[in-house]
Amino acid sequence: MGPIGPLELGIVLLIVLLVFGPKRLPGLGKQLGSGMREFKDGITGGNKDDDEEEKPPPEITSAPAEPTQAKAETEDAATRS
Repeated sequence: MGPIGPLELGIVLLIVLLVFGPKRLPGLGKQLGSGMREFKDGITGGNKDDDEEEKPPPEITSAPAEPTQAKAETEDAATRS
């Protein structure tokens, strides 16, 4: 059994046309193309849409420091004296 020739390809396309109809073929072609593109991007690990969607990291602001245990003890000792 050799490679697929033009006659076999024509028969397959005719059967697909009969099964799905001429109205649904463009939509099926778009879905097939987008599926193949997503599969390729998933395999290679690259997707140019990811770069556009990345957001800058949020800014980290430091909260006021809470008094430590030692500082609290010295303040208690100062109030007692």
